[in-house]
Amino acid sequence: MPHSTFFRFMGPSLLAMILFIALPILSIVVQSLFVEHPQVLVTSETCQPFGGCTTTTVVDSAATAQLRAEEPLGRFNGFGTYIDRNHLAFAELGEIFRNSDGLGDALARVYNLPLYKALAFTITYCILVTPLAMILGLCIALAVNTVPRMLKGTVIFFSLVPMLITPLVGALILYWMLNSEGILGAAIQNIFNDPGLSTRTSAPLTWATLIAYGTWTNAPFSFIVFYAGLQAVPKDTLEAAMIDGASRLERIRFVVLPSLKPLILFVLLVQLMDNFRVFEPIISFNAAANATSLAYSIYSSLNTQTTQLFGSAAATSVITIGFIAVLIIPVLARVARELSAGRA
Repeated sequence: MPHSTFFRFMGPSLLAMILFIALPILSIVVQSLFVEHPQVLVTSETCQPFGGCTTTTVVDSAATAQLRAEEPLGRFNGFGTYIDRNHLAFAELGEIFRNSDGLGDALARVYNLPLYKALAFTITYCILVTPLAMILGLCIALAVNTVPRMLKGTVIFFSLVPMLITPLVGALILYWMLNSEGILGAAIQNIFNDPGLSTRTSAPLTWATLIAYGTWTNAPFSFIVFYAGLQAVPKDTLEAAMIDGASRLERIRFVVLPSLKPLILFVLLVQLMDNFRVFEPIISFNAAANATSLAYSIYSSLNTQTTQLFGSAAATSVITIGFIAVLIIPVLARVARELSAGRA
């Protein structure tokens, strides 16, 4: 393909990627190097005619506004935001590993640091939800592929219900069901004989609930992709395997899965990136006390009671992008090897 034709064909996409991906990321990186200006305080002393003075401190709104107008990005802080306690916490980590009583105590103290607490749940959520949702989606696709044609439309519709329901609404429905007065919450309390057991009091139950909900909501995407891929599996190869006496599991293992390998890598890549930004379930389940994520940390920085911490949110965003890159590089490398092998 001539270079001119290539650039005419790819030009609009490249321009859109630069405007809506590259430039916003660059602006976030720049913002992460600055912190918000402190409020300008004015202290005044008032004395009474017959003795006694009182000191009052108020915010000088005009001076604060002028300072922010002169330096709209804030005060330059370099990489200070990245290494403070709310982020990578290098100083705190060094102190923890110097003064901790064993590995277990060190990990417990590291977990109390905000970023690492969010990272622990985010990685756990990704590691568990991604394969579980893919396996569930594949099982649904295999089941739908075998039902009679007249029932396929109905089965497909009910399989896509989690995708049709707004994530926030679906999470709220499940949260209400898990309340002490909800059907699931009451059942769990009866099973474990603990009237106080709930997602608010139990971190393991909160994590299990969020992972189960994530699996349920992510499975339809895997189902759609795998069901489409099943239609392209060579029928003659499957028939030959049946003639040779291969069982259903053997046909799936040696015929279906190799045929779906490119799609499996694609779904894995998309699901990893999507699950790493888990946010809505934490809001819906009001689970921040027991489970937070990197995306929720960004939200918290932008919704403080005093001022919006743009620098902190930007630093967390850059760190999140870095972790996502590290997470998907092995998958991308595998895809590159598959493409190279296909061309060979």
